[in-house]
Parts: sequence; C-alpha cells; structure tokens
Amino acid sequence: MLKFILRRILLAIPVLIGITLFNFFIINLAPGNPVEMFINPSMSQTDIELRKEQLGINDPIAIQYFRWLVNLLHGDFGYSYSSFEPVAKMVSSRIGPTFLLMGSSLLIAYLVAVPIGILSARKQYSWLDYTATSFSFLGVSIPNFILGLVGIYVFSLTLKWLPTSGMYTLGKNETIGDLLLHMIMPACILATASAGSMVRYVRSSVLEVLGQDYLRTARAKGISEFVVMNRHALRNAMIPIITVVGLDVPLLFGGAVVTEQVFGWPGMGQLMIQSIGSRDYPTLMAINLIAAVAVLLANLLTDIAYAVADPSIKYSKG
Repeated sequence: MLKFILRRILLAIPVLIGITLFNFFIINLAPGNPVEMFINPSMSQTDIELRKEQLGINDPIAIQYFRWLVNLLHGDFGYSYSSFEPVAKMVSSRIGPTFLLMGSSLLIAYLVAVPIGILSARKQYSWLDYTATSFSFLGVSIPNFILGLVGIYVFSLTLKWLPTSGMYTLGKNETIGDLLLHMIMPACILATASAGSMVRYVRSSVLEVLGQDYLRTARAKGISEFVVMNRHALRNAMIPIITVVGLDVPLLFGGAVVTEQVFGWPGMGQLMIQSIGSRDYPTLMAINLIAAVAVLLANLLTDIAYAVADPSIKYSKG
C-alpha cells in the first residue's frame, strides 16, 4: 500500500507540471493584459510600457512561465496584479470558506442520496422509485445559478427565513449559529447536482447487488434483512459509488465558482471571478494549482478507499 501511494504521488508530479503549463499558456494567450485594466487618460505610452516592464509581461511567455515555476518551488506564488498583495495571503484567506462549503455540500449530498438510492432500488418501479428518479434528473439538469436565484427569492425575500448572501451578518459577532444560517442555502444548492447523480449511481449499484446469489443464501440462512442490506449488499455496492465520490471533487469546484458568486460567499470561486475580470494571472494560476492538487489528492484517496471497502482488491507491485 505504501509503495502504491508513493508511486501515485510521483506520477502526480508530471501531471501537475502539465496542468500548470497548460493553464499558464491558456491564461496568458487571452486577449489584453493586466495593464489595460488600469489605463487612464493621464497615462502616457511610456508609463504604460514601464508598468508592463515592472510586471514582467513584456518577456516571452516561456520565460514568464519558468520564472513563475521557479518562484513557486520556493513557496512564492507572486503578487496580485490588481491588489498588489501576496497571492498566498489572498488565497489562504479564501481557501477555508471554499472547502467548508464544498465539504458541507458533499456531506449533505450523500446523507440524502445514499438512503434514497437504496430505498429506490428496494422499491423498484414503485411511486417512490419514480419520484426519486425524477427529482434526481431535475437536480442534475437545473443549473446552480437558477436554483440559487429561486432559493434567494423564496427563502430570503419571500419567507425571510435565510440571509441572502455573505458568510456572516454584517455588524454582528461572528458566531457558529450565524455561519450555519448563512451556509444552509449555498451548501444545499451546491449539493443538489451531486445528490442527483449519486441517487442514480446508488440505485443502479444496489440493484445489481440485490440480484446476486450470496444475498439469497444469506436470507435462506435466516439472517435479518437489515444485516443483509447493510453488511453484505451495501458494502459490495460501495465500490462503484466510491468512484463517483472521487469524480465529484472537480465538479464541486466548478459549481462552487457559480454558487459563491450568486450568494456572495467569500471563497476561491468568488476570487477566481474577480481575478478573471482584472486579468490577475498570478492569482488565477494559484487557484488552478490548488484545484489540481485537490483533485489529484481526491483520486488518490479514492484508490485507497477501494482497498478499505473491498479487501480482495490487490495493488500491483509493478
């Protein structure tokens, strides 16, 4: 197991380099440059060129990339082109809220989807099955920003149960209760797509397991239905479900960008939108790198979870 983990980490290094290379060139090939965002009528062409020289964007793209990569290896993400703050400081203040929102939405999605998927499989072709399947398709199909706007209108503006945006109420003490109140709606909205897809995966996986001979044998031995379902059926049905958990991380990052913007959640998604608008290349590169590391780490943990869920799985020694 340890050799497998080390091998996966070593393989992740060239993947990360490739991701940084691709993102850097794509971002820098976009039309315009950061200096254009700050040009005013009083600035002369000499001032503009001087500013470009200070930012280093007059250098060839390859030189810019290797300079950024060398600084990164020294733990330096550079400085923001828009606020001139250290990028590491900006991202560190945003990474906590984003992972809190993603973790909460992932927990909500699976707490809702796994029981519903199991019930849907056990009650196949019943009204419960059709209802669960229909709502799962709706959850996957409706975009986050539509659900967010509807949620704000219904629960914030009409019913006045929940706040419209932010992480805490302005002018009040930052308490856990206030945080949870602000987090309910964005976390549930972000969890909707994950829960919708997970219901279908759980249903399909459990249906496949329910038809196996060993479950009929267990029932014939007089084992209770609760033990049959939770100890035998669900454990074997978890293997394909674990795969979906690993795939949900990049989808959650993409959904968080939209959800944080709609609800004014002060996370990396909101920072990414602001950085795109100001062509803040160093900040965008830092966010992309963190997202890539999170996805690679999620895939590694998924592979390890396979062995925990099914001890019969063996890792290759080659």
